[in-house]
Amino acid sequence: MSAIEASARAPENLWRDEIKATLALSWPMVLTNLAQTAMTVTDVMILGRVSANTLAAGALGSNLYFAPMVFGLGLMLATIPMMAHSVGRNRHSVRELRRTVRQGLWAAVLISLPIWLLLWNGEPILLAMGQEPALAAEAGAYLRALQWGLLPFYFYIVLRSFITTLERPGWATVVAFVAVGVNLLGNWALVFGHLGSPALGIVGSGIATSLASLMMFVGMVLVVSLDRRFRRYRLFGRFWRSDWPRFRQLMRLGIPIAAMMAFETTLFNAAAFLMGVIGASSLAAYAIVIQLCSVSFMVPLGVNQAATVRVGIAYGAGDAAGVSRAGWAAYGVGVGFMALSALVMITMPHLLIGLFIDVHDIANAEVVAIAATFLIFAALFQIVDGAQAVGAGMLRGLHDTGVPMVIAAIGYWGVGMPLGALLAFHYGMAGAGIWIGLSAGLAVVAVLLLWRWMKRDWLAPVPRFNPT
Repeated sequence: MSAIEASARAPENLWRDEIKATLALSWPMVLTNLAQTAMTVTDVMILGRVSANTLAAGALGSNLYFAPMVFGLGLMLATIPMMAHSVGRNRHSVRELRRTVRQGLWAAVLISLPIWLLLWNGEPILLAMGQEPALAAEAGAYLRALQWGLLPFYFYIVLRSFITTLERPGWATVVAFVAVGVNLLGNWALVFGHLGSPALGIVGSGIATSLASLMMFVGMVLVVSLDRRFRRYRLFGRFWRSDWPRFRQLMRLGIPIAAMMAFETTLFNAAAFLMGVIGASSLAAYAIVIQLCSVSFMVPLGVNQAATVRVGIAYGAGDAAGVSRAGWAAYGVGVGFMALSALVMITMPHLLIGLFIDVHDIANAEVVAIAATFLIFAALFQIVDGAQAVGAGMLRGLHDTGVPMVIAAIGYWGVGMPLGALLAFHYGMAGAGIWIGLSAGLAVVAVLLLWRWMKRDWLAPVPRFNPT
């Protein structure tokens, strides 16, 4: 049910309907996010079966790939609030959505060019960072195969944003899970030389992931071209036609989103580096706990995207009460789930750690003990991480991205990282200090984003008119 339809409902049903609509929009997005995470896990699992050095090279390449990829992803996600606002203003808008999709695809091409140039030179960049020459060479070869999946992946995100805005995200989930299978089969064939393929090793894994990304884009093209609900938009008509005002609007919204995501990504990269300085056991324990956090984070990330759509539609419709309901419903769903996730981490630490290593092996005793301690701090981390994620999505629905970017920079790098390093090294708290710093930084961001949302009538007043 759209925000406009909801406005016609009896008051006592509005909150129930909003929560149902948020859940209906969120769960396919959560599954889609999990499917995309599963592709990375698949690569790690396959490369780990080649050799430890190959796995290390893959990790180096993935880390170098991830930061610029996330920046470009932020630009693509700016299409969601733009299209949601258009749908809110005119539910049957065709031309406005088509123009936004077109400029999103243009932006994907333009941002991919500098990222390709960066990744093509991955080997010399890694050498300049002091990595071992053999690992840098292997990681560079991996990146040169992996980078070609970037553009089709961005295209997929734009088309996924389109069908999500129309509150029909199910097809994107189907396509993403098919891509997981394609990636697994491609890795198995190209890395080890099955099905008549040469054994390409780590390069084969990069090719497989790029092919899976291409399949995701092709799958979404088929969906929007064949499904009658999407076909009427003729998204690829006059693709060459420029729309510079809309492109500039996309950049104004997208660059702060991209920067905010980059601040968070580099924060966790830096935390991993500091854990490595503390010791191998701390780094291994951090890797286990952050992987658990990453999986649970897929839920508030899906709710984040649903919140942007629901708030954006109500904002475009001039429905101030609908904006409030959409935001608070998403906030309750996202933070509520993360509170349950935190409870699981506190009550079942060894069960969770045992998913990654043998907790009964005495050789792992130190890692298990450190990871169990980290899970206590990660429980608090879960709640504030979910709060900041959903809060950012709520504000994006109001086209409010600039100040949240500044808040993220202050919270992550002005508070979180300095505090974590101070506690870890000056006060001798080691890895626990890093986790406290991460939690404190995220808490600052969550509180400030929530404060900004509560001041939304002053910051981003909703035009009051009765949509027809």
